[in-house]
Amino acid sequence: MSGPLVVAVDGPAASGKSTLAKKLAAALGLAFLDTGLLYRAVGKRLLDAGADPSDERAALEAVASLRPEEVDAERLAGERIGEVASKVAAIPAVRAALLPWQRRFAHTPPGAVLAGRDVGTVVCPDAPLKIYVTASLEERARRRFEELRRRGQAPMLEAVLDELRERDRRDTERAVAPLRVADDARVLDTTELDAEAAFRVALRWAEAVAARCSAAGPAGLDRNP
Repeated sequence: MSGPLVVAVDGPAASGKSTLAKKLAAALGLAFLDTGLLYRAVGKRLLDAGADPSDERAALEAVASLRPEEVDAERLAGERIGEVASKVAAIPAVRAALLPWQRRFAHTPPGAVLAGRDVGTVVCPDAPLKIYVTASLEERARRRFEELRRRGQAPMLEAVLDELRERDRRDTERAVAPLRVADDARVLDTTELDAEAAFRVALRWAEAVAARCSAAGPAGLDRNP
């Protein structure tokens, strides 16, 4: 590889994007970052402090004091943290403050796979491979429902459906970096695919792009599939 290979994986909540992106990074020998964890970490700080998640000043203070060890998937799980993270992510100043860190991570050789909602459109718009992972709202709600049950919780399917619908609304309607499909992204609908089948499709795309970038040299990293 002649330069960092950046793979941007975006999609709505519970679409399977993070699971797919993590497996893709391992297969390609690249670093992995779930960008949503950054907002969850900030959200948890605000929750722990009893602060208003829509308070820009409090959120920016949380960003400034955030430590790398706080960006941990296990300690940031839970629907409440997810709800707060969605509100924090809608604050333009917070997104701007986290942007440079994400870009440095992405472009550190040999590259990285980043999962989120605006990786291909804002964080890494020149990524040679952009994948938009999606699934029907009903299927995403079913997956989240089963995930919560495996954690020992007792969710109501209708409540999970309503929460995802509201998350989608906030993510797509926010003024800065709304969730959308990048013009040059490959759309991967996982409604009828299990995690392994979706991974095989994405890996095939990634390997083709990696080979093309390697053959084209540094300039090839600027071209999208």
